[in-house]
Amino acid sequence: MLDRYIKLLKRGDIVAFPTETVYGLGADAWNPSAIQKVFDQKGRPADNPLIVHISSAYMVSDFTAEIPDEAHTLMEQFWPGPLTLIFKKKPDVLDIITGGLNTVALRWPKHPLSQELIAQVGPLVAPSANSSGKPSPTKPEHVTEDFGKHFPVIAAGETDIGLESTVLDVSRKPFQIYRPGAISIEQIQEIIDAKVLMATNDSDSSPKSPGTKYTHYAPMATVQWMNDHPQNKHTLYLLHRSNHNLQADNIIHYDGDYQRMAHELYDRFRQADHDGYGTIAIESFSDQQQNELIPALANRIQKAISK
Repeated sequence: MLDRYIKLLKRGDIVAFPTETVYGLGADAWNPSAIQKVFDQKGRPADNPLIVHISSAYMVSDFTAEIPDEAHTLMEQFWPGPLTLIFKKKPDVLDIITGGLNTVALRWPKHPLSQELIAQVGPLVAPSANSSGKPSPTKPEHVTEDFGKHFPVIAAGETDIGLESTVLDVSRKPFQIYRPGAISIEQIQEIIDAKVLMATNDSDSSPKSPGTKYTHYAPMATVQWMNDHPQNKHTLYLLHRSNHNLQADNIIHYDGDYQRMAHELYDRFRQADHDGYGTIAIESFSDQQQNELIPALANRIQKAISK
């Protein structure tokens, strides 16, 4: 199944492939011309760093010589999985990957096809396989929608999680989360028994992580927090609490199932555009709600609102 895509990657082409989070746009992490194709295909700003995807913990030492003890603990607990770690980079790591920073972001994805692909080709840079700024792809048809029907995609159905990985900077202490994801700050703090900060974004500085500086995850429809009862037929409503009994074709109920909401969020964004909705109104989250996916959901929704 993968032979064609392995050949494409080895000769310096780019390929979309599934991970457990979203589909990634893969290129050989040691081939600068291949990586440039990723930036060109996406229309991605050059200072927006890429995540290198690996298929074993042994590959980490190819990119960094400084692995804190706590990072080893996190790798043992959460890899393979939706956790990206930012390390101090080795000098030979390509600047095109890091945006000129002295750090590099690494992740070992859990999807078996991504693991097999990386094992055969070597480490791959793999930002989400969508046009820059648009909702990330969670289905192969989302990639085709953005890049055309002839673009090479390893089609493996819907991704499991639907939101990008948690990004944690372990290159300095205290550790900082630059992008929340399915691995929560509480889970990380419990594993390493240390305080972890949630980084604030400085719009004037170079981003240390994807998804922190530029507009992301946005459909053509206007995304907003819901400020009134659903009543506009031209708006798609996403409700997540279980105390609603309103029923209509443009009202989606999640009833506290945040895993399903995360899984479907980007697909709902694209659905709204396909169905001609001008607005997507999403019920806001309260401070009292406790679920590890709420910070990640709120982050992606706010990014879409800020387009």
